[in-house]
Amino acid sequence: MNLLLDTHVVLWWLADAPELGSVAREAIANRANVVHVSAVTAWEITVKRALGKLEMPDDWEQALAAEPFTQLPITWSHALRVGGLPDLHRDPFDRLLVAQALVEGLVLVSHDAAMARYPIQTLKA
Repeated sequence: MNLLLDTHVVLWWLADAPELGSVAREAIANRANVVHVSAVTAWEITVKRALGKLEMPDDWEQALAAEPFTQLPITWSHALRVGGLPDLHRDPFDRLLVAQALVEGLVLVSHDAAMARYPIQTLKA
C-alpha cells in the first residue's frame, strides 16, 4: 500500500503519541508499504512553528529524515489539481495533500474526518 501521511500523523509518529491509532501505526511501520511525507508537511510545520502555533524540537528535520519515509515534492500537477477540488475544506495545506493523494494514487492517513469526504482513499489515523 502507498500511504501519504497528513501533517498531524507525522507529528504523532515522531512523538510516538498515543493519539495515533493502532491500525494506522501498523500500516506506517509495515515495511511492505511505501510511506510518503509531502513537502507540504515540512512547509506547514515550518509556517506554524514560525507563527508560534506549534512547538517542535530544533532537530525535528533530522528526526524526520531518519525515518524510512519517501519525500513527495509538490509538482505542477498537484498544485493545478487543487483548483478542481470541491470546496469541502478551507485549509490550503490539507487541500494540497488531497490533491497529491489524487494525482499519485495514494492512501491518505489522517484523523481529519473532512479528508474522507474527498474522492480519495483514506486510512483513519
